[in-house]
Amino acid sequence: MALTSNMLALGTPAPAFALPEVTDGTTVSLDDLDGEVLVVAFLSRHCPYVKHVQDELAALARDYVVDGRASFVGICANDADNYPDDAPERLADQKRQVGFVFPYLHDADQEVAKAYRAACTPDFFVFDRDRRLAYRGRMDESRPGGETPTGKDLRAAIDALLAGERPGEDQAPSMGCGIKWRPGNEPA
Repeated sequence: MALTSNMLALGTPAPAFALPEVTDGTTVSLDDLDGEVLVVAFLSRHCPYVKHVQDELAALARDYVVDGRASFVGICANDADNYPDDAPERLADQKRQVGFVFPYLHDADQEVAKAYRAACTPDFFVFDRDRRLAYRGRMDESRPGGETPTGKDLRAAIDALLAGERPGEDQAPSMGCGIKWRPGNEPA
């Protein structure tokens, strides 16, 4: 069943994290991401909504990461025991196949997803240079089986911040597969 994002309050500070990278297990923290803009994307391997946008997300990230203007990080918080496609080794395959140029992290205890109030995959959060939330919601209006992804909403938010402006406050929630919480670990 598709869910929409929780729309965390604008201005919220980026919750800290230190999680293992799926390809090699090295720890990546919030402080390691130094772009003027930070995009945090909650992703998964099995979700059709992520599959629909992942190539455009990879292209969009390449546009900003190469010159260091923005940092991107992907985080998967799904219960890998019950959803083995979302285990670190399978996420590493996804990263290589899609060509993600950003760290892809595994949130095994799901505490980071809870701190961000992530609800679905994909779920996007864009923070300014002070690491205050400036945008949250969808990448664009496309859905699986429909339009081709463009990344226009996410790109507009990043471009506004890079130009020293704020994204508009009329932001549409992301839609996707609900985070697969470990039994008994669902957010309150």
